[in-house]
Amino acid sequence: MPVPTDPADLAVHSDVCVVGAGVMGAWTAFWAQAGGAGPDEDWGGGRSVTLLDAWGAGHLRATSSEEHRIIRSAHGPDRFYARWARRALRHWERFADEWNVPLFHASGVLWFASAATGWEADSEATLRSLGIPVERLDPAAISARWPVIDPAGAAFGLFEPEAGFLMARRGVAATVAAFQRAGGAYALAAVRPGRSDGRRLLEVVDQAGRRWSAGTFVFAAGPWLPKLFPEAVGDLVTVTRQPVFYLGPGEGDSRWRWNVLPAWSDDAGGCYGIPSVDDRGFKIGIDRVGPRFDPSNGERMADPDDLRLARAFLRRRFPGLAGRPVLETRVCQYESTPDRHFLIDRHPDWDNAWLVGGGSGHGFKHGPCIGEYVVGRLDGLPSGGQGGDDEDRFRLGPRAAQRGPHLSSDTMAEAWPLF
Repeated sequence: MPVPTDPADLAVHSDVCVVGAGVMGAWTAFWAQAGGAGPDEDWGGGRSVTLLDAWGAGHLRATSSEEHRIIRSAHGPDRFYARWARRALRHWERFADEWNVPLFHASGVLWFASAATGWEADSEATLRSLGIPVERLDPAAISARWPVIDPAGAAFGLFEPEAGFLMARRGVAATVAAFQRAGGAYALAAVRPGRSDGRRLLEVVDQAGRRWSAGTFVFAAGPWLPKLFPEAVGDLVTVTRQPVFYLGPGEGDSRWRWNVLPAWSDDAGGCYGIPSVDDRGFKIGIDRVGPRFDPSNGERMADPDDLRLARAFLRRRFPGLAGRPVLETRVCQYESTPDRHFLIDRHPDWDNAWLVGGGSGHGFKHGPCIGEYVVGRLDGLPSGGQGGDDEDRFRLGPRAAQRGPHLSSDTMAEAWPLF
């Protein structure tokens, strides 16, 4: 047999090629390869799928790579995301059992509301209407249940007892491994779009000239979407630098562990956090929108001012940790859209290419549902087979800014003068 000389002859072909092995890409590849979630949901599957990533599943540059992510159903008045979060949680729990990998910790999630009305109050009404367990706690009840918390300044606490946090890096790796066990092909490759024919993309290609062709392409490249598609995506997705700190409790001090303390979020304070798990320390993330960030080459070193803000917040809300040592720091990123809805839409020039991203600080937990939705759209199901008419929220195009949790910028200084 003659050795092929045309690079096109060297292309690896599959029915679907997914670029990006973060949580969105991994779950899209898994559902496309393995099919629906149960006997009553027989969709997807039965095709060849290739998953590509520039640095590997769960690599430290990825938005999905940090140790853990909060999973909660509170989304203000938005019933769609509340339902998605509950469905996603069922998927995470089911597959954690099937794959024998611990992925979810049911610590509960506590929201500190700065006013009697607003996002948290809207969330409570939505969750109650959907039958999702939720509790409203006054400051005295917060102190009684978790004595290490100082609820001063909070109008009330909104507690989701069945929420908690996911092991993020571990979850992505487990999903990719399950995708491979189902017959999917996974490769390390930094690719860009290659040749096209009219309104069809034919291939992606890496710097060495290796080519992957497919009938359908899904670019789930997270913070790299604006670089891959500057004209199509443009400023719809903004990448910002977000610091995280892990603080060490004192010797023998078990008050900060996940089975004692809930995960939490304080929008007015511009911070969120997760209690200690795997003895890694208490996590606090600065949630104000950070500066623009290059996910490929940006230095992931914590800034002293970020630590100042974290310690100021701790003095106010978790005073027992304010002076404790920092054990570890991380810098990840948000890739946010103006209205904080995800981007899931066709490329404007290619009918067989899809753009998936815009996690906006709340995308990780929805990974299983995002993957389901994308595969449903590939199969031509209205609204991705999820019911309702919600395709418009994921569209590619101009969007109006919208505020919600995890969106604080300089509100820390406005809310608390100590910052």
